[in-house]
Amino acid sequence: MSQDKAEQKFSQLLDVMARLRSETGCPWDKEQTHLSLKPCLLEETYELLDALDDGDPKKLKEELGDVLLQVVFHSQIAAEEGRFTAADVISQLTEKLIRRHPYVFAGEPLPVDTAAVLKQRLQIKAGERKADEAKSALGSVPKAMPALARAQSITRRASHLGFDWPDVEPVWKKIEEEIRELKSAAASGDQARTGEELGDLLFSVVNLARFVDVEAEDALAQTIDRFTRRFHYIERKLQQENKSLDQSSVEEMDRFWEEAKKLESQGKFST
Repeated sequence: MSQDKAEQKFSQLLDVMARLRSETGCPWDKEQTHLSLKPCLLEETYELLDALDDGDPKKLKEELGDVLLQVVFHSQIAAEEGRFTAADVISQLTEKLIRRHPYVFAGEPLPVDTAAVLKQRLQIKAGERKADEAKSALGSVPKAMPALARAQSITRRASHLGFDWPDVEPVWKKIEEEIRELKSAAASGDQARTGEELGDLLFSVVNLARFVDVEAEDALAQTIDRFTRRFHYIERKLQQENKSLDQSSVEEMDRFWEEAKKLESQGKFST
């Protein structure tokens, strides 16, 4: 699609959104606010993540469109309030991309590797903050992010700024230390301390995930999926024997669990 055609399509999308919000538009669309749309944005974002995992181009295209709709929706509401327009959003984004890539647009030397790129970007972002904002090179990682993803993002940023272990060995030792401290806290019966130590252990494990180049959020999601598939297998096997979970022993359920694992390893497992 040519640039002119893309601009035409985007302009048409803005016109459709404006009409949906007009007096003769859709009652539901007219009632929405920035806050009421938050669950929609969150849901559409997760659906997009699922589409990325599935690798289906048709589904990915659709979900990208749904996320874009949220951007257009919020922009239209802001335009009606006289705050900003979709054009302002695009203009600010374009300026930001140019400003944060001086080695592409301003003739500066190209960073030696990706790590150098990310370090420079964090420094540029820190310089963009207003004087009355908290000045941290870490930036503002959204608190609404899932905790594992947020922890990995924060530790990754700290690493790019030079605050990191020299290699993975101290990370293993830190995890062992945190396990000992968690055991001690649990034995003491102090629930608050136990929760704190458990958080420290999880944070250390996330740090390990970064060192071994694994996304902690994805890894846990995949483990949850595996657990669910295997548990469903147990349920099916028990049903075939006309038994329920409460009529079965842990040993029996564990036997079916191991069967499921073996079938998985052989590529014969079906959900």
